[in-house]
Amino acid sequence: MRINATNNLNFRVLNEQIRNTEDKNVIIDNCLGQRFIGSGMGQRKLTINGTPGNALGAYLNGADIEVNGNAQDATGDTMNNGSIVIHGNCGDATGYGMRGGEIYIKGNVGFRAGIHMKAYQENSPVMVVGGSAGSFLGEYQAGGTIIVLGLNEEAEAPVGAQCCTGMHGGCIFLRCDSLPEDLPAQVVSRKATKYDLDHIDGYLESFCEHFSVEKEQILEKPFYVLEPNTNNPYHSIYTTYLS
Repeated sequence: MRINATNNLNFRVLNEQIRNTEDKNVIIDNCLGQRFIGSGMGQRKLTINGTPGNALGAYLNGADIEVNGNAQDATGDTMNNGSIVIHGNCGDATGYGMRGGEIYIKGNVGFRAGIHMKAYQENSPVMVVGGSAGSFLGEYQAGGTIIVLGLNEEAEAPVGAQCCTGMHGGCIFLRCDSLPEDLPAQVVSRKATKYDLDHIDGYLESFCEHFSVEKEQILEKPFYVLEPNTNNPYHSIYTTYLS
């Protein structure tokens, strides 16, 4: 199925057309800010040519979404499974409360990406950012993996201020020569080991495949791993003690 979203096609009408078709492959042309595209969708392939609006792929449940352009705020909000691939930049709060699946962004991501990202049993979400991330990356992160590559970025660390504030689970990989100076006390950092890099190798391969990037270029710089401190002052807030 192919949908032409030109002339400001109403987002409700657009989403109804997607939900009502039996086609497993849906292409949207001339997308211009329509919200909630693919929300809760499972077992489909959705290709978007243009710029989708807020909450793209919210509660995604197994579908694959590819955007040939930029995406706006709250992409992948609380998604459970599936994949979102953005051939451009992405807005604020990308992957908010993300519980599973994978998000790949060729360019930059806005503020508070990966906020409240979490993992449960075999579900462990992954977000890979090719450029830089804005302030508060991984705020209150409770699980999953965030990788920021800083490709073609001049800054020593490809993240904004207050990275990992309130982090109490999961990990963040930063490809950079030096770490930010304002990392909070509840986070520990170290240079990535071969074991660490093996853990993310498949995600790097997927990023390179999606965006035609050479993995050798990615590995030209070192990676650092950010994880919660075992003496994390936030730990007790997010732990339930059973008597």
